[in-house]
Amino acid sequence: MTEERTLAQRLLDGDRRALARAITLVESDDAAGWELVREVYPHTGRAAVVGLTGAPGSGKSSLISALTRLRREQDRTVAVLSIDPSSPFTHGALLGDRIRLSDHFLDPGVFIRSMASRGALGGLSEAALQTALLMDAAGRDDVFLETVGVGQAEVDIVDHADTVVLVLMPGSGDSIQALKAGVVEIPDVIVVNKADHPLTDTMDREIRGVLSLGASGSDSWRVPIVKTEAVRAAGIEELVARLDEHRAHIEAEGTLSERRRRNLRGEVLALAAHRLRRRLEAGLADDERFAELLDEVVARRLDPASAASEVLERADLGAPASHEPRR
Repeated sequence: MTEERTLAQRLLDGDRRALARAITLVESDDAAGWELVREVYPHTGRAAVVGLTGAPGSGKSSLISALTRLRREQDRTVAVLSIDPSSPFTHGALLGDRIRLSDHFLDPGVFIRSMASRGALGGLSEAALQTALLMDAAGRDDVFLETVGVGQAEVDIVDHADTVVLVLMPGSGDSIQALKAGVVEIPDVIVVNKADHPLTDTMDREIRGVLSLGASGSDSWRVPIVKTEAVRAAGIEELVARLDEHRAHIEAEGTLSERRRRNLRGEVLALAAHRLRRRLEAGLADDERFAELLDEVVARRLDPASAASEVLERADLGAPASHEPRR
């Protein structure tokens, strides 16, 4: 326990190595990691957490690099969490620390960490919010979360960030994807990156049309569209201004606390579900009846939903009425 307190104090003092060690403990689901989170949690809630999502190739890493450079010029400390695809062999981050962020590796005011998605369909791994909390506790002013880049499924980021940025790229078909429910509903700011493309203005009009169709009088925030060229840092100052405006808006409207309550509710439920699944899998590892149920499902004599209902009943967890087997 003394060692954990020492690590916690080092973390709260902004020690980079302590932060790296703490994230490793949480990511590996080590009990010491969760104890550490409990200890430092009262010191969180100060960082501005910005999530960036969008299709692969849209330039999210380059955009974060440019944002980081400008924030450092403003004398703000930054932490970046990049969620990478998982290796099918080691289950670790496949891409590792982003090449686009290499300019900041030696800056003590910037902390960069890659984390494996481990199959998380929402683009974020289960330990992402816990890691963001640790970065917050370490005194970082800005925390940037970058998702895997799996496209429309990346809606989980709304449950992890104070401000959500959707990054699109002209000529890639993203404007058509934005028409689909799910992605265009979550951003607070839309960035059209690589704005030197000849179809940029066309995409801008299409996105504005989509936003106007979904406009609601219940929210006074109008989603801005910012054109950027991240590799040349063009448009980054305007993007930072829009991020600051959104932060001021949700603080003034009182919705920042509401967002964080929603985010933490989702995290509590996600962690509970994850632990229940692990407990269930451990309990069924050598269960003969479960093996028999699987044989029935494979032989097409029993449907998966009915098998799941029996598994839940035997685990005393109950099952949704719609999935009860028909007699």
